[in-house]
Amino acid sequence: MCGVCGCGHKESRIESKPTHQHEHSHADHHHTHDEGDDSGTSRLVQVEQDIQSKNNAFAQQNRQWFRDRGLFVLNLVSSPGSGKTSLLTRSLTDLKSDFSLGVIEGDQETSNDADRIRQTGVSAIQINTGKGCHLDAHQVGHAVENLAPDNDALVFIENVGNLVCPASFDLGEAHKVAILSVTEGDDKPLKYPNMFYAADLMVINKMDLLPYVEFDVDKCIAAARQIKPEIKVICVSAITGEGMDNWYRWIKIAREQKFIGLAEQTRRIEEGSPDKTI
Repeated sequence: MCGVCGCGHKESRIESKPTHQHEHSHADHHHTHDEGDDSGTSRLVQVEQDIQSKNNAFAQQNRQWFRDRGLFVLNLVSSPGSGKTSLLTRSLTDLKSDFSLGVIEGDQETSNDADRIRQTGVSAIQINTGKGCHLDAHQVGHAVENLAPDNDALVFIENVGNLVCPASFDLGEAHKVAILSVTEGDDKPLKYPNMFYAADLMVINKMDLLPYVEFDVDKCIAAARQIKPEIKVICVSAITGEGMDNWYRWIKIAREQKFIGLAEQTRRIEEGSPDKTI
């Protein structure tokens, strides 16, 4: 049981690619499978600490795995119905000439969204979490190995639609991107502050519907920056294409900054003066 939300991941299922000649054997899998035994734990806080500790350890393994292969990984989080999959499919179509791409798709049930992703020509692996309401680092570690993206690829994780628990689970990603649509309340950042604090970018989607709904963009941005003053904001419509160039520019700049930073860190380590802030 998840001490954060009360869900369980025993029922989760991760797609495999049986026809793919995987570069890893099960023996050299970078995750261990010790589930531990919390049956004697009497305090919820201890369960939560144990879960977070295990997840953070797996997330660090993922981060190193991504780094070793030059993968730039974004974790897309939102409420259900924000247009996250539509934003993603348009992004994949527009970016596939610039990047090698891959997607890890998270839903409680069905492979509908993964099927939509594959229609763009981009490889996707589906994780069905069953009763679980978020992805965790252990699941993502298995999924990305099954996905087997090319080195230097851009990988999107589309998390389960939920603005609560995904905020607490590091997956090893470079950035969390919170997607909010104008059909939701403009006070959403104040209602779900942990998610918007965890995110580095807020994408306001469905701008084409703005004339038909009561949504104050400036108020929403102010709410998000009340939670996290440095959060970046991009307004888009995945349907009309409004603002999508700004989204793509952010991805490219963020990716460049990450790997320029890694190159600088490597240089300083080789010179014997590592910068711990990178």
